[in-house]
Amino acid sequence: MASYERRTFGGEALGRTQLSDSITVNGREYHWPKQPLVVVCLDGSSFDYIEAASAADLTPYLTSLISAGNFRMVQAAMPTFTNPNNVSIVTGVSPARHGISGNFYLHRASKKATMMNDASLLRAETILAAFSRAGARVTVVTAKDKLRPLIACGVDGVCISAEQEGVPVYSAALSEHVFKRGRALLKTEKPDLMYLSTSDYIQHLHAPGSREANEFYKVIDHELSEFHAGYATLVVTADHGMNSKTDAAGEPSVIFLQSILDEWFGKSSTTVILPITDPYVVHHGSLGSFASIYLHDITQEPQMINRLAEMEGIDLVLDRYLANRQLELPADRIGDLVVCADRRTVLGTREQDHDLSTLTHPLRSHGGLAERDVPMLFNRQVFEKAPTRTLRNYDAFWVGLNLIQ
Repeated sequence: MASYERRTFGGEALGRTQLSDSITVNGREYHWPKQPLVVVCLDGSSFDYIEAASAADLTPYLTSLISAGNFRMVQAAMPTFTNPNNVSIVTGVSPARHGISGNFYLHRASKKATMMNDASLLRAETILAAFSRAGARVTVVTAKDKLRPLIACGVDGVCISAEQEGVPVYSAALSEHVFKRGRALLKTEKPDLMYLSTSDYIQHLHAPGSREANEFYKVIDHELSEFHAGYATLVVTADHGMNSKTDAAGEPSVIFLQSILDEWFGKSSTTVILPITDPYVVHHGSLGSFASIYLHDITQEPQMINRLAEMEGIDLVLDRYLANRQLELPADRIGDLVVCADRRTVLGTREQDHDLSTLTHPLRSHGGLAERDVPMLFNRQVFEKAPTRTLRNYDAFWVGLNLIQ
């Protein structure tokens, strides 16, 4: 097994014009970085991908972090989709605070279905923007361009996407480009803080331990080891896990909620919104394990909750006030009801609304409670002063700036 030693800059702070030793963002205090901090979001990376690649001796660097105890299982924000979790990571708070409740939502006043990729929808400042304003050098590289406006909001620094630079979206190269550009920028820009966010293209298509997945994580392992060699502090986590969503015959296991509710309560009774929806639906057909239901007659809510909760494949049904409290979701940006499907099931609207002809592999997706547990790895020992609650993926910057020695 390869050995990876801790390296430092001798304790010299890298902040150029810092205003204080720490700053407070969204009610949390963050210490100024003593050396470059690189936070990485490995999109769709449940721990079993890393575990399988490690067992095949393909990821010596990640294996070394786990062996050293620099590893925790943490929880992602709900719903377990890309936009709310990436924004949670860079703000350090839940969707209830920052306002991004999915990739897609229904604007209640206008009744307009809206993509959640506009920075005007943010209700909390990012950690990156706050440090940038305080004089830190900040760099952002995302895989897909949809995230860049949200993550880069308020940042005075280099903020780019691999998609913007012409890398094909439906390819492993998209994520690989994120690391290569990040490493180059670490040398040229010398950032205090860097945020890298990859794509889950591989995880949507290939199961843990598959040749394709193992090769992908082999590349990631090498790239992360290069950041370590470049003297960066690393915190690596994920926005969500990924699970097979097929039946025994290998066909997508789907509950078409809109069709069912139309049959039960009438065709004008509800509007179902699927927050997984974004511009990149080829590999999942807009099928995920979380849905919002907007009721046109709120008196039908109790009966609807009871009937949905009894369905096979449904994990959880909550009204929006309970969803706000229990899942930390913004009550005004979710439906009157939210529904989570189980580990093997996804939620759709109507069968004719989903083009599954583009699926080249058995369906793999995310969005529910079953995709909430994700890894967090770091390349330094941490102080024993972690919070009493379960760590979240959006504690990544707090861990990197406050807990790492």
